[in-house]
Amino acid sequence: MIFRTAVFVCLLLCQVVRASLDDSLSALVPRQSSAAGPPNILLIISEDNGPQWGCYGDRFAKTPVLDRLAEGGLRLNRAFVTQAGCSQSRASLLTGLYPHQHGQIGLATWGFRMYRADQPTLPGLLKTAGYRTGILGKLHVNPESAFPYDFARIPVANFQRRSLADYAQHAAQFFSEQPERPFLLQVNYPEAHDPFLRQVDGLPAEPLSGSDVVGLPEFGIDPPALREIVADYYNCVLRLDHLVGELLVALERSGRAADTLVICMGDHGADLLRGKRTSFEGGLRIPLILHWPGRIVPQVRDELVSTVDLLPTILTVAGVTLPAGLPGRPLQPLFTAGDSEWRQYLFSEYHTHAAASNYFPQRAVRTARWKLIENLLPGTVHPDYDVTFKKLAKEANSRRIVGGLDLHAAIAAAAPEVQAAYARMRQPPAFELYDLQSDPFEFRDLSAEPQHADMLHELQHALLQWRRETGDPLLDPALLQRLTAEVQAVSDKAAGRQLQWGYPDYFFGREPAPRALQRKNRP
Repeated sequence: MIFRTAVFVCLLLCQVVRASLDDSLSALVPRQSSAAGPPNILLIISEDNGPQWGCYGDRFAKTPVLDRLAEGGLRLNRAFVTQAGCSQSRASLLTGLYPHQHGQIGLATWGFRMYRADQPTLPGLLKTAGYRTGILGKLHVNPESAFPYDFARIPVANFQRRSLADYAQHAAQFFSEQPERPFLLQVNYPEAHDPFLRQVDGLPAEPLSGSDVVGLPEFGIDPPALREIVADYYNCVLRLDHLVGELLVALERSGRAADTLVICMGDHGADLLRGKRTSFEGGLRIPLILHWPGRIVPQVRDELVSTVDLLPTILTVAGVTLPAGLPGRPLQPLFTAGDSEWRQYLFSEYHTHAAASNYFPQRAVRTARWKLIENLLPGTVHPDYDVTFKKLAKEANSRRIVGGLDLHAAIAAAAPEVQAAYARMRQPPAFELYDLQSDPFEFRDLSAEPQHADMLHELQHALLQWRRETGDPLLDPALLQRLTAEVQAVSDKAAGRQLQWGYPDYFFGREPAPRALQRKNRP
């Protein structure tokens, strides 16, 4: 009798917990919009994570909040950033331009900046339409004056994950103010940037360890020490899911969810192997979900989408005239079911991240099946190769993993095509051609194989045409040489912060002021 009673109580408790969870998740799917005016925009950006979310089929990422958001919205299966770096990617999102068009070709923390302080940006354009604008977390684009947010809180990267509950609390405050005006709120979370912290404030409740995961498939290697780092990367993703849940509950409680377009995305791929700071799929492909009750048909689409498409999409739903010359296109044709004429080619690029330690300019184009990477300094050693290896070894040492992490040994023991891929990554040729249908993780370069010469030439032509149409300054060998010299002369962050970079002038035929006059007045 006692045993039966205990079983009954346990079953009852399980039902209560499940019902509570279902109620919480149902709050994340708002009622159908009834507003006649422009919608609110909630732009959620996570750091350094590719499509390692449950809704994208990742078996280690338990992300019920993000999965539920995707289930009720548009999940874009082939979404890509313009450059796999934080500042560069965010500047593209907020201007609708490629990095070589807006000028933020490296990190803002190293002094890189957009060409123009009066560059039209998302918050500025929406303000002209009566929107109230807000930002939580880092902006990470220069100059900050180009981004006129009305409300700003947590103006730091917060990589130490302090007071994570503050994001939802500040958002709740923002949602409650001036309800008569539509809003743009950009929420920038620190997950899943390094350091990959296993648990913060009890999140995730059940953290993963190395025995629970395997390496990402684009690595081509899977040493046990690397799994410990990968596990904590996933723990950051699990924590992100919880934080997004808190934010969406705050939106629902504000009563404004039904009239809000929610855009949830990563700023580029994971900072692990063959991801961030590369032109590989692991760096460029991101999760991207758009959720708008009653206005977007819930579905999954495979069209090639770039983050330069987001600014024209948002401006269109807000009724704002698009700036001239935008290379992207509004995503509205993908909001409904059925086929839609879309792009054949998708383009991306790379310049640098910090400065000399990461500088290796590239351009890339892909179709639904094929991918071409052009390396503008072919035959030279890519400096970020060793930087990434040392960075991951340091991560392993911080966990006191016995024996440390020897990536060179793991590669030497890998399949020949994986060994070749890493050697090519360290010292790339002029062109790399990949068949993403048979080789989705870009291990086999086909550029020298005669049977693929036609495809190579087609993509070379498409890439050159795009570079010409978008005014790529690095088409000029003299400008490439000059940028190379300028970036490679800067060896530390302090120097980069103090330097007024010259490329925003000489890219366009203007000579910058003498270097002695370029120093900024900073303490």
